[in-house]
Amino acid sequence: MLNARCLMLDPLASHIHSSTMNRPTLPLIDPTFMFRFRSQLRRCKAEWTEEGIALSPQHKLPCFAEVSGKKLFADVRAGWHEEGLYFTAKITGKRQPPWCRDTRPEESDGLHIWIDTRDTHNIHRASRFCHRFVFAPQGQGKAGIQPFGAMLPIHRAKEDPSTLGNHRFEVQSTLRTNGYEIAAVVPTDLLAGFNLEEHPRLGFFYAIADRELGWQTWNLGPEYPITEDPSLWGTVVLN
Repeated sequence: MLNARCLMLDPLASHIHSSTMNRPTLPLIDPTFMFRFRSQLRRCKAEWTEEGIALSPQHKLPCFAEVSGKKLFADVRAGWHEEGLYFTAKITGKRQPPWCRDTRPEESDGLHIWIDTRDTHNIHRASRFCHRFVFAPQGQGKAGIQPFGAMLPIHRAKEDPSTLGNHRFEVQSTLRTNGYEIAAVVPTDLLAGFNLEEHPRLGFFYAIADRELGWQTWNLGPEYPITEDPSLWGTVVLN
């Protein structure tokens, strides 16, 4: 489901044309910027094990960036339980190993998640209810082959969540010749203000960041301030 943004555009300014270079017309604004997208986040019956968690196809998250003609290379799924939000991702089409460093989590390849427990879309700087997480398939340990998770501050945030800190996350990954699979948990006790009864909707954005393949996101790409502006995030409804 989607809602249109209140934005007026000059139709004559929506494309760039170069007669000398004979380039195809390109939109100045991503088509998905015009809308705010909403999806369901289904309750999962499966439980976390030492091998991670298996989420069924009904838990697959949409990628609205496909509307803009962007290529998809990841199957991203999510579900919830009272104790946590569960995520899995399967990345294919790679020829190079993922670039991951636990000392530089914000730059690492992997699954990046943003959550606003108040689903507020009229602010441009993160509040104390906004959170950022990253889960990488490797980059930790002496050999740098262990997966890791991290909770990160959001740039230009008005206030950090009270739960911000160095936490140990449940993360499992499997590296393959053409990509990798990763599973992770965001404990609900790390989500400041999480209250399913009063606030069943969450502001939400995800990105699969990859130095080789680029970014696959909820909708907008990194050319927009998606990492810090909650007004650009979508909504997931927990049911």
